[in-house]
Amino acid sequence: MATIDVTEQSFAETLENSEIVFVDFWAAWCGPCRMFAPTYGKAAERHPDITFAKVDTEAEQALAAAAKITSIPTLMAFKDKTLVFSQPGALNATGLEKVIQAVKNLDMDKLRADTAQQPA
Repeated sequence: MATIDVTEQSFAETLENSEIVFVDFWAAWCGPCRMFAPTYGKAAERHPDITFAKVDTEAEQALAAAAKITSIPTLMAFKDKTLVFSQPGALNATGLEKVIQAVKNLDMDKLRADTAQQPA
């Protein structure tokens, strides 16, 4: 599956319609973003069961601000509409694959139970 462009209007719907969503926050002028794009695109092809979204931080400044993006590229991963990973910086193919597998293997019931037990 190819990557999809996400806007402020389509972001919530994208999370709603997919169990796992990776989001690449990027900009055209960003060298590391351009270097990461092919790696991200190939991962999308290898994992058609995951939604790989891209957010152009220049065009979607309100969405980038809401996501508290301070450095690009920033990669976020959501599972069951819950943010489970957020990291600035471009990953290499091996690093990205490790994150993908970790998110796939994440036990959301255990995560929710552990979170519920933490003091406020």
